Amino acid sequence: MITWYANHRDPEWACDSPPESAVAFHRALEGYTATPLVELPQLAVELGVGHVVVKDESLRLGLPAFKALGASWAVHRALEGREDVGPMTVVTATDGNHGRAVARFSRLLGHNASIVIPAGVSRTAVDAIRGEGAEVTAVDGSYDDAVATAARLCEEIGGVLVQDMAWEGYEEVPGWIVEGYATLFSEADEQLMLAGMGRPDVVLVPTGVGSLLQAALAHYRGHRAEPGTAVVSVEPEVAACVAPSLIAGKPVTVETGITVMAGLNCGTPSSLAWPYIEHGLDAAVAISERADIQAAHDLAALGITSGPCGAASLAAARLALTGEGSEDRRRHLGVNGDSIILLVVTEGSAANPVPALEDLTAAT
Repeated sequence: MITWYANHRDPEWACDSPPESAVAFHRALEGYTATPLVELPQLAVELGVGHVVVKDESLRLGLPAFKALGASWAVHRALEGREDVGPMTVVTATDGNHGRAVARFSRLLGHNASIVIPAGVSRTAVDAIRGEGAEVTAVDGSYDDAVATAARLCEEIGGVLVQDMAWEGYEEVPGWIVEGYATLFSEADEQLMLAGMGRPDVVLVPTGVGSLLQAALAHYRGHRAEPGTAVVSVEPEVAACVAPSLIAGKPVTVETGITVMAGLNCGTPSSLAWPYIEHGLDAAVAISERADIQAAHDLAALGITSGPCGAASLAAARLALTGEGSEDRRRHLGVNGDSIILLVVTEGSAANPVPALEDLTAAT
């Protein structure tokens, strides 16, 4: 198992910056507000850096995860111009938060939703999806199996597929989802500037299929971006496909297991995200269940009610910046005692409950 992989990218590589239209769309939504950026000086001392800040996505547009950003923009774009054809059925596969967000924004626009889930999705997540009025179909398989099932179902019923994973021939909608996610990083820029800190030196991004990671890389490697921010992907050990893909020089599929980080339990990188990962990523980290659960409880003690997926960013920061071999890892990321570390906490515990500390043994 590769728990740390340093990607020696071309520092001159750049891409198009995300369009500003999605940010304007989100700001016009009823109930929109930027999610908090919280400084945690206790973690800065632990990690030996100047500042640790958390982008807290535990409540985003009335939902307990960042997924509302991509789903709202993509559902809006996918259903644009269909107001006169009657209710449509929007279809997607999900490990939880994406499906609930798609169901919510489909319902708000007067449409139906059919959500496909893989094995291992929590009862809490399933109930939340059904609570949005969506039909839920479970498959006895992996996330990739659920995606394939959703695509077939959509074709059979003549629905609209709003999937956050891209493949050959299906890239427009996942691209809209990425554009929606980029709002998160635009907000963080403004909040850091208002706090007098400037750009982050390292951003740690919990990574499933790679759409949020792609949004981060498009933002920090875009032509409008100030250079110098290192971006790190974070995955569960049981579903770590980024490092093997970087080693192979192409997207590869790994067999996944069961993890408390259900939203990160994806064994294949999105084809749309892959060029950004290959050319723009600085490092890939894979974390254990034990480290993740501990990080979630530690964040809770500091006032951040993170679910397991969100807490992965702290667990990865600890792996990268402390312990044996950390001097080389810090050097690769350009980290020193004055650095600003941005942890993207992608979900609240309401989206995916955190096991009790006494359950750590059972979870590893």
